[in-house]
Amino acid sequence: MNFNYQKTYTLKEATAKLEGYCAYQERCHKEVNQKLREMRMIPEAVDIIILHLLKYNFLNETRFTQAYTRGKFNHKKWGKQRIVRELRYRDISKYNIDLGLKEITDEDYENTFNELAEKRHFQLSSENNLQKKRKKLADYLLYRGWESFLVYDKVNELIKYKTQ
Repeated sequence: MNFNYQKTYTLKEATAKLEGYCAYQERCHKEVNQKLREMRMIPEAVDIIILHLLKYNFLNETRFTQAYTRGKFNHKKWGKQRIVRELRYRDISKYNIDLGLKEITDEDYENTFNELAEKRHFQLSSENNLQKKRKKLADYLLYRGWESFLVYDKVNELIKYKTQ
């Protein structure tokens, strides 16, 4: 016999579980909602639990946005466009996205971009075809969410066409 056993949670158990879930790492409303749906909580219970998490500051979208922005910028070296796209996907408000982006100073942004571009340019040094090298470098930086005007200026600066 194959029983598809799905654990059920009381309101108290689910609240405690979600407190731990939110305390472990900053979460956005969408992630918490998804977790509660996976736990098969009814909509009324979901509302009660989310209100509890907000009231006791386990769930704070501004704090989540700031932590997410710092983390993705400092560790994954993402540009602002990629960060904004990912935050919008998580249904974060424009107000909170703007607050989150203030976590990145212009100086840090420029330094990180230059370091990343130069590091990738060095990794591509064995590529002899300049056109391929330019494309690979540009694609790499664009995928990480750096603004196209920055990317193409840097690619042109690092990879000069040889003229006959």
